[in-house]
Amino acid sequence: MPNLETSAVEHPSVFIREELEARGWDQVDLAYILGTSPQQLSPLLNGKRDISIDMAVALGDAFDVPAELFANLQKLYDLNKAKRPDPGVKTRANWVNKFPVREMIRRQWIDDTPPDLLDLQMMRFFGTNQVSEIPFVGDGEIAAHAYKKTGNDEINPSQLVWLHRVRLIAKTMDCPAYSKRSLIEALPKIRAHMNDKDDLPSIPALLWDCGVRFVVVEPLDGTKIDGVCTWVDDQPVIGVSTRLNRMDNLCFVIRHEIEHVIQEDGKQSSYSHVDVFEPDRNLDELSEEERRADNAAAEFLIPQDKLTSFMARKGKFISERDVLAFAARHHIHPSVVIGQIHYRRHRAGYENAYGWLRKYMTGVRDYFMDWEYRDGWGHVAQVGL
Repeated sequence: MPNLETSAVEHPSVFIREELEARGWDQVDLAYILGTSPQQLSPLLNGKRDISIDMAVALGDAFDVPAELFANLQKLYDLNKAKRPDPGVKTRANWVNKFPVREMIRRQWIDDTPPDLLDLQMMRFFGTNQVSEIPFVGDGEIAAHAYKKTGNDEINPSQLVWLHRVRLIAKTMDCPAYSKRSLIEALPKIRAHMNDKDDLPSIPALLWDCGVRFVVVEPLDGTKIDGVCTWVDDQPVIGVSTRLNRMDNLCFVIRHEIEHVIQEDGKQSSYSHVDVFEPDRNLDELSEEERRADNAAAEFLIPQDKLTSFMARKGKFISERDVLAFAARHHIHPSVVIGQIHYRRHRAGYENAYGWLRKYMTGVRDYFMDWEYRDGWGHVAQVGL
């Protein structure tokens, strides 16, 4: 009886003829056993007809073996005859299995090239000369690329792609030399522009003057990411996604990332602080750097002792007029006050904490659509890959 290795390249009829010889049967005997004529059986024995499922069952009974044997012999033969697949299938599958390649092509972050150029496209995108150096695909260290806000969790592939898009855009910016002193001195001006949505577009220019590159990139589908602080050529880069499209979140993210810049977090270690601000995140798992940036952002927007006192005095019954008056006294947009109250109430267990005064939580994304260094929402930043 031939083994399956041989059967994989030979028609199952070879096995049938060998069985006939081993049993001393001829074609007429087998035709009689199967209840057919020698003429009808001849094409099968000559390898010109495949074994159907019904015939596999009949041959199994004739030779007293499982019908699956003949069915499998036919399957192996068919697979061996099958047209060899496009070698690009495996290449595309390997990349799609790790990264959102189709969305990267749709967003024109990489070209829709033939598979033999896909490796090159991805290496250029990730800024490496070796596929093996790309995290999730080779042996590249993820920790050397990103540190995620939600504790010590590593960045996921889509967040890593978003981060590298921010970095690619930032590399095209001919920004002045970074000045920590100028950035600190600019903080009051940045804060003043958070009082009115129409003033938000002035913030990127203020950061530019301090040598901080500011990039806005639409998040990838289904990817949670709010902001990042990273470093390119010893210059800080702040990337934001406007994922939540709310002023309170955007202002918090900007100031949070500014604190990372001021403290030079990640500059020496090559870590990039990829931040995701979720109301239920475990605060006990935050690093010292993240706690410091959180506290700086919250205090920058609203003096926290003043907000604590305000909420204690008003209790559960904070009116819209109360919020507007408090925001005016502290020269901040009402949505920022409402957002911080939402967050505190949610953490305290209030039901539907984020439903209160939602009418003030209107979008802010459109205010950055004239900023040259943005990507997404129908616009593709030119990075020269």
